[in-house]
Amino acid sequence: MEQNVTEITDAIFQSYRRVGRINNTDGSILPSKGVIGSICESLLELLFPGVYGEEPIYSPHLRNVTAYRLRGIATKLTIELWKSYQLTHPLNSAAEIEQAVLRCLKKLPEIRELLETDIEAAFAGDPAAAGQDEVIVAYPFVEAVAIQRVAHLFYLEKLPLVPRIMTEWAHSRTGIDISPGTEIGSHFFIDHGTGVVIGETSKIGSHVKLYQGVALIARSLSPGQALRGQKRHPSIEDNVTVYSGSSIMGGDTVVGTGSTIGANVFLTHSVPPRSVVYHDKGRLQIRDKDNREGRLVEDWMI
Repeated sequence: MEQNVTEITDAIFQSYRRVGRINNTDGSILPSKGVIGSICESLLELLFPGVYGEEPIYSPHLRNVTAYRLRGIATKLTIELWKSYQLTHPLNSAAEIEQAVLRCLKKLPEIRELLETDIEAAFAGDPAAAGQDEVIVAYPFVEAVAIQRVAHLFYLEKLPLVPRIMTEWAHSRTGIDISPGTEIGSHFFIDHGTGVVIGETSKIGSHVKLYQGVALIARSLSPGQALRGQKRHPSIEDNVTVYSGSSIMGGDTVVGTGSTIGANVFLTHSVPPRSVVYHDKGRLQIRDKDNREGRLVEDWMI
């Protein structure tokens, strides 16, 4: 046994020398995924008091509990972001990072107002929902969107690495992958949710509903880092529904207000407001909702 362990140790050690780019020794400390996961848990408790967590909260104690949670979140975030900054901007002080964290946390009341609209949209749009409490406790999109909305605040502050780890934590729990860079309006609902992918530069308006397996993606990533900062993902305007399995591609693609995208559509072009997009006998068709005869607006081969 000991000889085998020694041989395996030597082989792994040699791999550390040969494949050094995935090591992290003798230098910066990477942010802890475990700690950031605990921060996300605490954020959910802060955003939805009495819903997440194992202990009940009584109204007389709510202010003190909130202050305790907020201090813990701010402290942990500052430490993990300080670690992130050592990889790129080692001169950033903990005090500067703490101020950026506090600027973001001051906006949590606004995030709660948005989340309330998301839960209203889910309850109004899903006849299977027995009540808003069920939506909050049982619907996976709530966790994914709540964490994304907070991570987006850090993204706008250009805080490194941590926002992405936060949304990937939510992705691993819910199957819903929303980049921290995505802009999302009010009354957002993802029904079922599994397999939804929403890219960094996507823009989503208000009263938008997505079903499982929807992807808002870039047209091509072959140029790699040369695309950084460019609009690569589609824009979805207000009051749009996208049914399951559909992919909408490209930074210049806009789905107009009030449109409906049918299931399993692969859309690479913009569509005007109040369009219905669907497959019919191997052709992708776009019809105008306001045309009583259902006049065909466009007919694309796929």
